[in-house]
Amino acid sequence: MITRLTAAAGLLALSASLAVAQTPTATPAETATKADSNLKEWQVAKVAKIGLAQALTTAEAQGDEKGGRAIDADFEKADSKDPAHYAIKVVYPSGKLVEYGINADTGALYKTENQPFERYFTRLKASDFQNAKTSLKDALAIAEQKAGGGKAYEAEVEKDGSTVQYEIKVAGADKDQKIKVGPDGKVLN
Repeated sequence: MITRLTAAAGLLALSASLAVAQTPTATPAETATKADSNLKEWQVAKVAKIGLAQALTTAEAQGDEKGGRAIDADFEKADSKDPAHYAIKVVYPSGKLVEYGINADTGALYKTENQPFERYFTRLKASDFQNAKTSLKDALAIAEQKAGGGKAYEAEVEKDGSTVQYEIKVAGADKDQKIKVGPDGKVLN
């Protein structure tokens, strides 16, 4: 009788171990989102495997037209239909504007959406981005350095006279901060 109970307990322990081993592992951003849906975007972005600079590189490499430049990037937490991702807008020399969704945990492109340039910008032209001395990717690096090594997770381009400037959100250890970078690469705040 004791031998049967011991064998049954052993089989139960083995089957429980196998069930745990077969359970899919959640990505860091999914874990943070599932653990506490009240986390702010910057808190989830901090644990994403893919950084914004890498996501920008992936987005700028997309499309048939060469010379596209990223002009806007937003981090979005995972929801019921989309993974945690960066929504990155790229403008091409022709004036074409495309939004790319880059998965924040895999770096893979998972969606593409053409957008009317006029709907997005009322005062900026495609040439404003092409002529900027500092790219959005360069501005990210400058902002992360200014923030003391934080992780950039959102970026926006604004018009400054006849050129552009960048507003970058950086996730730090315990807070996020906005850093503005001018067209010459200098920090404005």
